[in-house]
Amino acid sequence: MRFRMRTPDWPLTATRWTQLTLAEDDPAHLDVDFWTSVMRDSRSNAVCVSAGGYIAYYPTRIPYHHRSTFMGDTDPFGALVEAARGLGMHVMARVDPHAVHADAATAHPEWLACDQDGAPIEHWSHPGIWLTCAFTGYHREFITEVAREIVREYDVDAIFANRWEGYYGISYSEAARRSFRDDTGFELPKREHDTTDPAWPAYVAWRRRRLSELVAIWDAAVKDLRPHARFIPNLGAFAARDLEPELVERVYPLFVVDKQGRSGIEAPWAAGRVAKRSRGLFPDRPVGLITSVGPEYHQHRWKDSVAPPEEVRTWIVDGFAQGAFPWFTKFNATVSDPRWVPAVVDAFGLHAKLEPVLAPMPVTAEVALVDPSRAGRIRSGAAHSFPDEDGFYQALVEARIPFDLLADQVLSAERLRPYKVLVLANAEQLSDEQCAAVRDYVAAGGGLVAAHQSSLYDEHGAPRANFGLADVFGADLVTRLRGPVKNNYIALTGEHPVSDGFGPAGRIIGGTRLLGVVARPGTQVPFRFIPDFPDLPMEELYARKAPDAPAVITREGPGRVVYIPFDLGAIFWETLQADHGLLIANAVRWALGGEPEATVRGPGLVDLAVRRDEHGLAVTVVNLTNPMAMRGAIRETIPLPPQTVSVALPQDAAGATARLLVDGSEVPVAVREGRAEVELTGVGLIEVVHLTWEKG
Repeated sequence: MRFRMRTPDWPLTATRWTQLTLAEDDPAHLDVDFWTSVMRDSRSNAVCVSAGGYIAYYPTRIPYHHRSTFMGDTDPFGALVEAARGLGMHVMARVDPHAVHADAATAHPEWLACDQDGAPIEHWSHPGIWLTCAFTGYHREFITEVAREIVREYDVDAIFANRWEGYYGISYSEAARRSFRDDTGFELPKREHDTTDPAWPAYVAWRRRRLSELVAIWDAAVKDLRPHARFIPNLGAFAARDLEPELVERVYPLFVVDKQGRSGIEAPWAAGRVAKRSRGLFPDRPVGLITSVGPEYHQHRWKDSVAPPEEVRTWIVDGFAQGAFPWFTKFNATVSDPRWVPAVVDAFGLHAKLEPVLAPMPVTAEVALVDPSRAGRIRSGAAHSFPDEDGFYQALVEARIPFDLLADQVLSAERLRPYKVLVLANAEQLSDEQCAAVRDYVAAGGGLVAAHQSSLYDEHGAPRANFGLADVFGADLVTRLRGPVKNNYIALTGEHPVSDGFGPAGRIIGGTRLLGVVARPGTQVPFRFIPDFPDLPMEELYARKAPDAPAVITREGPGRVVYIPFDLGAIFWETLQADHGLLIANAVRWALGGEPEATVRGPGLVDLAVRRDEHGLAVTVVNLTNPMAMRGAIRETIPLPPQTVSVALPQDAAGATARLLVDGSEVPVAVREGRAEVELTGVGLIEVVHLTWEKG
């Protein structure tokens, strides 16, 4: 077979992905023409198709590489590759190595994941197949040969690996036991997340290192056959945090994040957070957000179903608005319910329309919310559950304050430099070096908003006697965390911008987990805790003592600082009390020292993204206003009432012009007090105001 020459930078032009994950019986009735039309109509320029691993959808010659029993003498994978290439698309071949069939398990028991007794682990969902261990020859040798066979025989640009880590728990296979013992001197830990066991942190580091080595082996194997080809492992919403930075620089041309939708009370802005999270750690790497056409309910697993079309559209659009290129996936090539097709075609069409203007313009923000990396070493909350950060995120979205996420691993002077305000919702674990970076940032004039237990532990989770940033907060610890408490209130005790907007209220709801602190000289205390009093009997429900301990502390020097010694973000996320959201917004606005560079005024729930280049600025407004905003899937998007977009102009700007990129029209611009204002009407799901100006 002859191949067309391509270069290693092909991921930069693969910006709209169709993924088709085949079921074993699909070869018997695969409609290649239908899928070709979907790829063409959606303006997809890249495709990811099931090829091998657990099941081969091509005529493999590798022993124990299970061929689809419905394939006969056909080549469904090859047919789809040919169709995509006919449309000029990039192609990834999907492999899944997390399980094997019984014949492979019998012939190679050393490939299997094992429990603590050494017994192989059967698949939890499909009896008769067996889970694999990533630290055995199955991954290092067998899957390597599968990848090489696909790249050798087909015109593909990459191998995409799903569930490539094998068994997600601790596998006690002989290979894993031996490798861990040889590398660390420990036996494998008996329980996951047992921070009292010294083997656990060693295991976390060892697993990360060995999986990183595995990706490098696979990547080298495919590049050996075709220099432009890459091996792309699927990532969960948090997995990029666990990658070795050197490996990312050398191996990862892009990230593909497997956060396929929302469920339950997950917020509709969660799609955009995927893009922010990736940029907050690796800003120079493109990131794709996988969107399922079906609902995401892990406990029920309706993988062969269809989500409401508006939910699919919104998830895709909010993702690309914040910088994640769109990627949709369909499980099972049989289309029993095609209602997802128009939604994907419409959302992908919007991306194609906006891409020429937005792609060259980087997303910018004046505010950064620190994204914690406490997985495996959590001091409060379940793994991957960060309610404090969720609450601050929700409050900033509601307040329409554009912001970035910044990973705590890269909290340095260089990464802080672009921002005017840093937000620590509950950055419990900060090293001395990270604290020094924040201290220097504030000393240079940066604003800081911090809450709860921020800096109270070092990077290993060991408690400090006082906050690592006590001098910056203007607060010293008196009593450690107390709670959960009930019926807590904080009193407004002085005029200050952070207490604006509460009208005649003398007090508002406080928190549930409180720290006792004292304020240092030179600070202000606009809120104080009201001492505890009973919530029952109702006749006893009254305050006995005057407000005393500080609940909000502010200080103003080179930079403005707000410290809040309770679980403000977590309690806002849990209860969505408006006063908590207002307090967060007030604190950030005051620390910012003025109006944000770009604002959008008007009713409704919107997610904002701001992009800038030397010629102008683009404000993306994603309309999240819908009856199910904080519960369940979106059925409809309610058009926004009139909005006003306001942008600060450079001092040397000579007027400004504005164009609506979705609507396609030019609109009037009013310039008032150094700001350009544009009126928006009739916004449906998304609009982009592109402002340009000439220098005077």
